[in-house]
Amino acid sequence: MRTAYSVETVRTAERELMARLPEGALMQRAAAGLAAACAGLLGRVRGAHVVLLVGSGDNGGDALYAGARLAGRGAAVTAVLLAPDRVHTAGLAALRGAGGRVADDPFDVLASADLVLDGITGIGGHGGLRPDAVPVARAAHGSDAVVVAVDLPSGVEAASGEVTGEAVRADATVTFGAYKPGLLIDPAHEYAGAVQLVDIGLGPHLPSVPDVEALQHADVAVLLPEPSAESDKYRRGVLGVLAGSARYPGAAVLAVAGALHGGAGAVRYVGPGRDAVLARFPEALVHEGPPSQAGRVQAWAAGPGLGDSPGLDEVLASDVPVLIDADGLHDLDPAAVRARTAPTVLTPHAGEAAALLGTDRTKVEVARLSAVRELASRFGATVLLKGSTTLIASPEEGVPVRVNPTGTPWLATAGSGDILSGLTGSLLATGLAPRDAASVGAYLHGLAARLASRGAPVSAFDVARHVASAWRNVAEG
Repeated sequence: MRTAYSVETVRTAERELMARLPEGALMQRAAAGLAAACAGLLGRVRGAHVVLLVGSGDNGGDALYAGARLAGRGAAVTAVLLAPDRVHTAGLAALRGAGGRVADDPFDVLASADLVLDGITGIGGHGGLRPDAVPVARAAHGSDAVVVAVDLPSGVEAASGEVTGEAVRADATVTFGAYKPGLLIDPAHEYAGAVQLVDIGLGPHLPSVPDVEALQHADVAVLLPEPSAESDKYRRGVLGVLAGSARYPGAAVLAVAGALHGGAGAVRYVGPGRDAVLARFPEALVHEGPPSQAGRVQAWAAGPGLGDSPGLDEVLASDVPVLIDADGLHDLDPAAVRARTAPTVLTPHAGEAAALLGTDRTKVEVARLSAVRELASRFGATVLLKGSTTLIASPEEGVPVRVNPTGTPWLATAGSGDILSGLTGSLLATGLAPRDAASVGAYLHGLAARLASRGAPVSAFDVARHVASAWRNVAEG
């Protein structure tokens, strides 16, 4: 599992560790790891042209010390000082002592660079790059050099993943001690490139509960429901699906397709799309309705393509976990959700989240972490905020927000959200806790899309057909 911590938490851990070490030792650890990572990216260090973009903070010092190490191995290292009067003096002396120099013309050296180290700002930076740094950052990105960010790309918000101005676009980021939320959450995640974590000894000084976490294969494998020898279809869990309408019967079919691959023993469908569902999936248990008379279920998934079709109020009044998506989210009353005695999972995309929060979509997209936390708190529900990085937030305070690391841009296709609704609802019916069901559902859904796509467009049904392969991929490690 990847765990990320707030800026304040990392700063506190660094202070505690520095108090136990000789002065400057922590920066030297970071610089050594940074130089090693850069050497690996260069392949051949001797004769390589390395440019350091140096700001006034500790990240500038890390870049200078790493540059000194690379210069000592034969690289031609040049520093571009963006705040000459506030440069890390010891780091600059180390660079010069190793044969490095300071650039007279930053654009000249950037044009011939093999690798650029971005040490302009650190994790305490806010509001994008300063105007004087923007042309240099653009020149670095427009060059043929590999751009490596020190700790995180300058100009992005470490704590939230927001990008509110110009920022460095890195090919790789070397971060120290712990991941920062912005390295895992879009839009900042897109600026980070491949992220490498350098251990500098912060582990014992970090709290056991992170701010953000991202599950990996092994974490998801532990959560996958598995039937026992005594299981029957009812013991494995039954999911009720309320979806589709006369206008959108396909949504019902897609939601059921996802549900049938999510581990539940049976799927009961209720809604106007019953003929289309039965024609495609004869194993589905199709009912005329209403939901309260469809038979016992362990969870409901409601909303995809539902339009004005009835039944949502009955589903919300049930005493089992309920997942609400798409049309079910329209005009959803927070008080009605908070009054439920069983858990609720909401699965909005950015536009639906904006409507629920009374804001605009752009604000949700640029501040995804705060948006998902606010939704979970306001509705007293687990919220899965879909997007380029899907986030899962619990309504309880102090519980880490989960970031889903799987997926592909090709997943942005009609009906894929309906598959996710059915899949996650099915996992709820097996007995998984809401946060785990949402996390596993998002993980399998994204992985199935990768397996289905392999770089080509996919349909929602392509994704559903590959859920079983994704499940096996995770289970087998």
